[in-house]
Amino acid sequence: MKPNAANLQLIAAAQELSAQVGRMRFAPPVAHVYNPLAYAWTAHEKYLRQFGGGRKRVVFLGMNPGPFGMAQTGVPFGEVAAARDWLKISAPVARPAEEHPKRPVQGFDCLRSEVSGRRLWGLFADRFGTPEKFFAQHFVTNYCPLAFLSPTGSNLTPDKLPAAEQGRLFAACDAHLRRVLEILEPEWLIGVGAFALARGEAVGGGVKLGKILHPSPASPAANRGWAAAATKQLGDLGGW
Repeated sequence: MKPNAANLQLIAAAQELSAQVGRMRFAPPVAHVYNPLAYAWTAHEKYLRQFGGGRKRVVFLGMNPGPFGMAQTGVPFGEVAAARDWLKISAPVARPAEEHPKRPVQGFDCLRSEVSGRRLWGLFADRFGTPEKFFAQHFVTNYCPLAFLSPTGSNLTPDKLPAAEQGRLFAACDAHLRRVLEILEPEWLIGVGAFALARGEAVGGGVKLGKILHPSPASPAANRGWAAAATKQLGDLGGW
């Protein structure tokens, strides 16, 4: 896909969001904050440049980077094999300024698989065959670009932050989501999980809203056949 105005607008919007959230500070229990829009920018820009062009019918919205997904690759739901082998994105990835010893950023050399990303991109690969066919009408983005780690290295999701910290973070992320919707003009915004749907509802934007089951292995329902469940949900909504 050739870069056009939409690609370049998405790139500019992502750079602005990265700068805004990069200036924020978070209190305990947050011990480390990873911003892959900064240290993995080369890969993220490739993703936007290759696949962000043109109007999209459906935008899938995730929560924030997983420690073995976008936090490693800079790609939303960025399971290494899916990003490298299906999306054909690979790039040098730097490291956060302050890295948790139990959660090193190894970039595309990371050997751990992000199950959520493997399931999500696997469904799209099975259904559409090529990235070009999928991205002709679809796009995948995250609501929040930051990953949060506790002192033990466990993942902290944005909904667990104190209200004051949520307020300033969500204000920046809401504004960015509105901009993405303005650029891509989708018919549908599909939240991957309840949190993403709630943020879509808060932002509005005149799009149809829906939700699919989050593909996390922490979800018993997702482990009972996520691809079939998500496909049925999308079919029932009319998104597919």
